[in-house]
Amino acid sequence: MNQDRIDQIITKHQSDPNSLIQILLEIQRENHWLPREALERISKKLQVPFSRIRHIVTFYKAFSLVPRGRHEIHVCMGTACHVRGAPRLLDTVQDLTGIKSGETDTELKFSLETVNCLGCCALGPVMEIDGKYHGNMAPAQIEGVLKNYD
Repeated sequence: MNQDRIDQIITKHQSDPNSLIQILLEIQRENHWLPREALERISKKLQVPFSRIRHIVTFYKAFSLVPRGRHEIHVCMGTACHVRGAPRLLDTVQDLTGIKSGETDTELKFSLETVNCLGCCALGPVMEIDGKYHGNMAPAQIEGVLKNYD
């Protein structure tokens, strides 16, 4: 992400330090991660200490300081999903993508995370990709679902 685009996002939020989290989220959404250069630019433009920004991005799980895939896969491992087969789903996703939970593939196509609950227990087991929920999943369905993501 170039500095001009970072500046546009900051300006969109009136260069208001109180909009720091919204600015970080918008940059993360477009870039899929927060490079150090972007954080330094935000620090300079908003006159917010770099250490404060670093503290925020390491505190919230929504932020990543390493490159993430274009598509984020979340597999629910909560109790309802677990007893309905979530571990098998996770194994299948890992086999098909070649990555484990907490990793991103080398093409930066997919990042995989496990979560404790996605809030739709009646649909378990559930997998969420880029905000789209896939409920009542069986391992045999996963390959077909993943093919829908470039």
